Amino acid sequence: MLRTYRDEAIVLRTHKLGEADRIITLLTSDHGLVRAVAKGVRRTSSKFGSRLEPFGVVDVQLAKGRSLDTITQVEVIIAHGDLLAADFGLFARASVMAETAERLTQDSDEGARSQYLLLVGALFALSHVRHDPSLVLTSYLLRALAIAGWAPSFFDCAVCGAAGPHTSFSIHEGGAVCEDCRPAGCAAPSVEAMTLMGELLSGDWARADLSEVFARSEAHALVSSYAQWHVERRIRSLGVLERSR
Repeated sequence: MLRTYRDEAIVLRTHKLGEADRIITLLTSDHGLVRAVAKGVRRTSSKFGSRLEPFGVVDVQLAKGRSLDTITQVEVIIAHGDLLAADFGLFARASVMAETAERLTQDSDEGARSQYLLLVGALFALSHVRHDPSLVLTSYLLRALAIAGWAPSFFDCAVCGAAGPHTSFSIHEGGAVCEDCRPAGCAAPSVEAMTLMGELLSGDWARADLSEVFARSEAHALVSSYAQWHVERRIRSLGVLERSR
């Protein structure tokens, strides 16, 4: 008899398998990243096909398998899909979040529960437009990277620790850098963008919501580049988002 387990999870993505099945990629609360087969969900008679839409938070029961687990039961906790699908900009940002979460949890379960809780909150804020969507995404990326151990510095020098503020930002060196440590070709963001990134990392939304549009744009560009450098591969959904802007 197959061993079963139950967990809460976020549906990160799905893709077809055979004629009627799908492989579902889940970020779970207690079991990290899980890839599982949902059998028969593409048939019109499926009892839970519509419950496994991307970005939904679900209560799921799975049976352990050799390479892929099998989903045996699923109930929807929060369905974000319809709200996000109604706006391409929101959908594209949610896709970036889901892809980033998968990249950051695919090799280790360490920090996976924190990544799960962060993504639950970020998807809720995005789908209900609690803040500017660009700020929600930038904040999510910063905090997800921080959980993974790659929190950038926006004040003191990331290399020597010299007290800031500093006017240069190096993606490779880990954030703000002083004049002595500044490598060639690093960015020189505005004071407003540096301040905003610090506010988003710390969760100071009262101040972040008052930021200027140019600072938001600078922050997004820097943080997107920083994220792709540290996950060591291109985040494909970021390219889709950029082309839609």
